[in-house]
Order: sequence, then structure tokens, then C-alpha cells
Amino acid sequence: GRGSLGGIYTAVVSGAGPVLCVAWDMPFLTIELLRALREGSTGWDAFLPESDGRRGVEPLCAVYGPACGPAIERQLARGDLRAIGFHADVQVGTLPLERVRAFGDPDVLFFNVNTPADLERAEAAWRQRA
Repeated sequence: GRGSLGGIYTAVVSGAGPVLCVAWDMPFLTIELLRALREGSTGWDAFLPESDGRRGVEPLCAVYGPACGPAIERQLARGDLRAIGFHADVQVGTLPLERVRAFGDPDVLFFNVNTPADLERAEAAWRQRA
């Protein structure tokens, strides 16, 4: 029970350095986007791609460094499971939306599969790409 934030926390405290965290249900991410996140993360505690989503960033496709561990731990102790809830306590950088668009449509790149209907949409989109 600690949701996505618990997974990010586990990765951060288990890694020897920055970790790339990606939601398992984002089938259209590209290696080029992930590489850009890794390369852009130098000097930041957290590095996230900007998106057209309601938060403006994608916290479940991001690089998190060791400094995020204590900040997430404090947040979890408060019972706050929001994946962006600790961002005010660390240095956050972003991959600008125009750079993200160079790797594809953000709505497609960050599409996640949560329902059977989402799976049908993903399968149809995948067939169109083939």
C-alpha cells in the first residue's frame, strides 16, 4: 500500500545513484526520450518530462536522485501518497515540452493502460504503428 510513491521511494533508496522510474503501463515510451531524461538529469534531484497532463509533468516517467529519499520518507510519514508531493523539498528540473514533442506526441508517449478500454486503445494504436 504506498502506491506509486512507494515504488519510487524503494527505487531511490535501493539505488547507488539516480534511478529512472517508469510506470509499467506506459507502452509507448521511447528509448530516445528515456535517454534524454537520463542525460538531462545531471545537477537535479528530480528530472521530469513536461506534458499536457493536469500536473504539467509526468512523475511516473522521471529520474530521481538520492536526495529524494529523505523527502519522500517525510511525505510518506505524513500519509501523503502524491507522486509530486515532495517536489518542493528537492531541486526539480524538467525536460521542456517542446523537447518531449521531438520524441512523439506526449499524449501517446505518456498514455497509460488502466482499464480494458485503455488496453483496446493501446492495442489499436500499436497495430497502426506496425
